[in-house]
Amino acid sequence: MFKVLINNYKTMFKNEFGSYNTSKLIKDVLAGLTVAAVALPLALAFGAASVDISSGALGVVAGLITAIIAGIVTGVLGGGSFQISGPTGAMTVILSGIVGGKYGFSGMLCASFMAGIILLLLGILRFGRVIKFIPRPVVIGFTSGISIVIALGQLSNFFGVSLSGDNIISKLIYFFKYCLIKIDLTTVLCSAAVVVFMAIYPKRLAKYVPSSLIAIIICTVVVKIFKIPVATIGKIPSSIINEITLSFSGFDLSSIKELISPAVTIAALGMIESLLCGTCAAGMKKENFDSDIELIAQGIGNMTVTLFGGVPSTAAMARTSVAIKAGGVTRLTSVFQSAFLLMCVFFLSGIIGMVPYPALAGVLVMTSWKMNDFKTIGEYFKGKHADAIVLYLVTMIATVLLDLTYAILIGVGLSFVLFVIKLTKLDMEAEEDDTETAKVKISGVLFFANEKKFCKKLSALCTDKALVTVDLSAVSYIDLSAAVGIRELLCEAEKEKIKIISPAAQSAAKILKDTVLTDNR
Repeated sequence: MFKVLINNYKTMFKNEFGSYNTSKLIKDVLAGLTVAAVALPLALAFGAASVDISSGALGVVAGLITAIIAGIVTGVLGGGSFQISGPTGAMTVILSGIVGGKYGFSGMLCASFMAGIILLLLGILRFGRVIKFIPRPVVIGFTSGISIVIALGQLSNFFGVSLSGDNIISKLIYFFKYCLIKIDLTTVLCSAAVVVFMAIYPKRLAKYVPSSLIAIIICTVVVKIFKIPVATIGKIPSSIINEITLSFSGFDLSSIKELISPAVTIAALGMIESLLCGTCAAGMKKENFDSDIELIAQGIGNMTVTLFGGVPSTAAMARTSVAIKAGGVTRLTSVFQSAFLLMCVFFLSGIIGMVPYPALAGVLVMTSWKMNDFKTIGEYFKGKHADAIVLYLVTMIATVLLDLTYAILIGVGLSFVLFVIKLTKLDMEAEEDDTETAKVKISGVLFFANEKKFCKKLSALCTDKALVTVDLSAVSYIDLSAAVGIRELLCEAEKEKIKIISPAAQSAAKILKDTVLTDNR
C-alpha cells in the first residue's frame, strides 16, 4: 500500500516538474501572488469567525497561520497540482461552537490534531473514493446550509451586539428577543457598506484585485481617519507561532474522549470539502486528481497546523479556482502564496490589527451569498426535479439545524432511499392474445422490494389463463429474493402454465439457473 502511494507521488511530481522551466516558474509566482491577495482577507475573516470576539486577535493569527502552513505542507503533498488549502467558511461553523463552548481554543487544537490523524488513516485506507457516493443536490444543499449558518454567525459583528446561545438557532432567537434595541448603527453602516461595495465591484477588476481585499482596506482607512468607534481586531503578533499551540497536558483521558466527536466532524468536513474541491478543480484544469493522496496531505497538514496554533484547514474552491485561472502550473503556486502571506504577517501585522470587525462581517456575509450555486438550484426548481429539490432542501435544513456530519449522512441516506424507491418501479405490460394465453413483458429491476407485487400480479393472471409467457429480457437485474419468489409461484401455479423468456438478462439467468431457468423456459 505504501509502495503504491510512493509511486503515485513520484508519478505526479514527474508529470509536474519533468519539463519545468523559468517561464513556468514566473507563472507560479504570479499566480501565487494573485491567490495571496484573495487568501489574505479570507484568512482574516475566517480566523476571526472561528472564535468569539474576545479572542479575535488569537483567531486572526490562527487564520493566517493556517493559510501559510497548510499552503506549504498540504500544497506540496496534495493529490493535485492545483489545490490551495487554508481556513474555510464551512469549518468556522464547527470551530465557533468548539471554541465558544467548554473546549476552548486549546480543545479545538486537540480536536484538529485528532482530525488530522483520522484524515491520514482514511487516506492510507483509500477512502478517497467515498466522494463518488455523495449526490450533487446533497452537496449543494450542504453548501447552502453552511452559507446560512456563516451569515447568521456574523449577527454580532454585523450589528455590533453580543449574542448568547448554544447553537445558531438559540442565538438567532436571542438576537430578535434582546438585541434589536441594542443595535449599533455605526457598526451596521460599516458592515452594510462593505456588502454593497463587494456587490457592485466591477467583475473586470475582480480578475486582478479581489473585492474583499479592497473593501477591507477602504473600510480600515475610513475608520482610522475619521476615528469611527467600531470594534477592531487589535494588536496581533508578527509571528507564525500563535500564543496558544497544541498541548495535551491540560486534558485527561475523559476530556480527550469528549473531543472525539468534534474531531470526527472536523475530519468529515475536511474530507468532503477537499475531495469536492479536488474533483471540480481537476475538471477545470483537465488533470488527474488522487483523492487518497489528498486525504493523506490534509491529515499531515492539519496535524502540522495545530503545532503552530492554527485552525483546521481544507482545500478551498475559491482560492483553488483563482490559482487555476491565474495560470498556476504546479503546486509551487500554493507555496508562493504562503510566502507572500508570510511577508504580510511580518511586515503588515500592525495594519492588520486595525481592521474593523464590521468589515470582516461584511466580507463573510457576501462570501456566504456567493457560496450558493444559484444557477443549479434554479434549474432544480425550474425543471421540477422533485428528487433533487427534496435532497437539496432536506440537506440544507439539516445543516442549519443539526451537526454538519449528520446533515451529510441524512442527505446521502435520503438519496439512497429515493433511489431504492425509484428502483421498485417495475413496468409490466400484459398482452392477452385470447382467453387462454397472455404475454407479460417486464422491464426494470426485479428485487426484494417489488418481488411480492410482481408475483401477486402474475399469480392473478395464472388463475385465468392456461399459459402465461413472461418476458424478462428487459429486466437488467434480478436478485435472489425475487428468484425464490418466482420459484415458489411456479410451484403453486404449476410450471406448465408459465413460460419464462430471458435471453438478455444474464444476471437473472445466473441467479435463477438452479431454480427457475433450468431449461431456459
